[in-house]
Amino acid sequence: MPQMNLVQAVNSALRSEMRVNDDVIVLGEDVGKVGGVFRVTQGLFDEFGEDRVIDTPLAEGGIIGAAIGMALYGLRPVPEIQFADFIFPAFDQIVSEAAKFRYRSGGEYTCPMVIRTPVGGGIRGGHYHSQSPESLFIHTAGLKVVCPSNPYDAKGLLTSAIRDDDPVLFFEPKRVYRAVKMDVPEEEYTIPIGKAKVVREGEDVTVVAWGAMLFEALSSADEVAEQNVSAEVIDLRTLWPVDIDTIVESVKKTGRLVIVHEAPKACGFGAELLSMVTEKAFVHLEAPPVRVTGWDTPFPYTLEMEYLPLQHRITPALLETVKYVP
Repeated sequence: MPQMNLVQAVNSALRSEMRVNDDVIVLGEDVGKVGGVFRVTQGLFDEFGEDRVIDTPLAEGGIIGAAIGMALYGLRPVPEIQFADFIFPAFDQIVSEAAKFRYRSGGEYTCPMVIRTPVGGGIRGGHYHSQSPESLFIHTAGLKVVCPSNPYDAKGLLTSAIRDDDPVLFFEPKRVYRAVKMDVPEEEYTIPIGKAKVVREGEDVTVVAWGAMLFEALSSADEVAEQNVSAEVIDLRTLWPVDIDTIVESVKKTGRLVIVHEAPKACGFGAELLSMVTEKAFVHLEAPPVRVTGWDTPFPYTLEMEYLPLQHRITPALLETVKYVP
């Protein structure tokens, strides 16, 4: 079994699905001959040609609008937005059109498309290349939102997303693109959308994270273990539909909850998760739930590592939560 990083795993998923299904089309800025700004689509143009790997103008609204038309026609487009920060010119197409077709047609029409885009900070990209806009799309009924943390999950989840009949936002944590390698099967496989994974068992506190922040959460779990604190770490993987049952079961065991995400705290997805856990497991909570997040400011350049909720901010939150006494 080959070792792949996240870039290679996404490329492998695209290649596999394009080989078995001629309706799968890739389109976006520089995705063809160049292979994408992060080289995620490298080699696809040579294998599948310009009719299935389409270089587009710099027009995000046009990219998504064209992809919606393709999906309604019967294709399964996978448009790429070069950075998640550039997705906003296409926001109306996504939330007003793609998300609404199944509902407005009474289920007669679906819009099977996967919008791939790199998210998050950690590469010194500044405020136009580092944002995490997931909550804006989770708020819109009709969209599914996925954010894998590792190569194995990325390939399985992307395969599932391409085969899904609804529009999926597939957020790829670019800080992890080449930072993690693991065994990934060359053959096709799927991971179900909507299922979280407990990646570390624990007894004292539940930690929920996704994307690049999962590794920060795991590092903090290792650190607090030296102080006899046992942290259970959950990789959310799919943000919407969210696997709240896995989180609730963990909180019933630990009685304490810390949520970590890169996006700003105000109206971030962590707030919704806390609300859902409180509604379902309030009597099991032994301490106030805590969010460790980005700050409510534009994403900075020189202070990037102070903005991100890294290990040095997560560890104190875990210790304080565990030590809390009503």
